[in-house]
Parts: sequence; structure tokens; C-alpha cells
Amino acid sequence: MNEFAVIFDMDGVICDTNPHHAKAFEAFFDKYKIAYSDQEFEEHMYGKHNSYIMSHFFKRPITGDELLRLENEKEALFRELYKTQVETIPHYIPFLHALKAEDFKTGVATSAPKANLDLIVDALAIRELMNSILTSEDVTLHKPHPEVYLKSAERIGLDPSNCLVFEDSFSGITAAKNAGMNVVAVLSSHTREQLPECAYYINDYQQITPEIVKDILRS
Repeated sequence: MNEFAVIFDMDGVICDTNPHHAKAFEAFFDKYKIAYSDQEFEEHMYGKHNSYIMSHFFKRPITGDELLRLENEKEALFRELYKTQVETIPHYIPFLHALKAEDFKTGVATSAPKANLDLIVDALAIRELMNSILTSEDVTLHKPHPEVYLKSAERIGLDPSNCLVFEDSFSGITAAKNAGMNVVAVLSSHTREQLPECAYYINDYQQITPEIVKDILRS
């Protein structure tokens, strides 16, 4: 019996959503006359929770009801832009099915809100393939804190050391490593040099197999 699990972040890992999030943030920030740049998006948007993003770009703490209102507005923009364009990073679905054929447990652990996750996992019809799904509403502390990954391991029923995480951002990789998990970096948003050291690096899912996953987890 396979006692290993693979846990996926969502944005930039299952789907290359970051360009669509950038478009949504551009429209959102233009409405509020907030300055931004591509470099700022790379450094302060990709892989970050909305509480951090809003506070950084508005240049003041954004919390509570104000955060909820602004977050809902921006994420609704994203979903409207993305709903007819949902597609995975190449070869993700065949890789996921290959993992399930090898009896891996699988999960999603994202900083995105539940409504975004629902849009993506249902469009891709992968909900039933996941043993655990966690979103921003399921945690109190956000990446780089390890809470979402520790909770995922707990739900799946495995020790964190038996879980391999697929991540694309500095904060996400740090969260997984803080949870005691090995990481495969998906180079959708950053170069290898911009990220913490990982066990393996891929551009798409044709570059990895269940056997490679087992080798990483056994090492």
C-alpha cells in the first residue's frame, strides 16, 4: 500500500492563473488609482495572500471588513476573467491520474478563496480525485506559515515527511519546507534562482513521474 501523498498549491501549480490575477489586479487598482508595476506584481502579488497584497499596494494595513470587501471585489473580477479559460499547466491531468493509479493520496492547499478553488476544480473535474482540499478560509495563518500544509497532512492521515508539495512561489515553498515537507518547484512564475532550494524543478508535468515522486520521498 502506498503511504505517500502529493499536495498541490493551485495558482501557478495546477493552472497558470497568475497572468489572469494580474489583469484582475490591474483593473482593480486602476479603479482605486493605486500605482503598480510588473516587478511589484512579481515580488508582492504572486503566491501572496490578499491581506498582504492589499496592504502592500494600498500602503496601509487592510484588515477586517474592509479586507473582505476588497478581496471579494477583486476575486470576482478574476473569476469573471478566468471562467471561460480554465486550463491546466500542460500534462497536469495525466500526471494526477498516474499518481492515483499508483495509490498516492492527493490534496490541494491554496491561499486562494474557496470560490476560486470551486471554479477551477469543478471545471477540471478533479474534486473527487483529492483526499484533502484547503483554501484561505480553512486557516488562520497564511503562507509562509506552514498551517495549510500541516492541516493537509493531518486530513490525509500521513506524517508531513511522507508528503511532497508542488509549489511555485517563495512563500509557498517556504511554507511547505516549514511543515517538514519536500518540494517540487513549478517554474511558472519564477526562475529556479528566485526560489528557495527544492528537491526537484519542473516547467510542466511531462517532466515528472510517480516514480520520481517516490524517489524524492524515499530519499
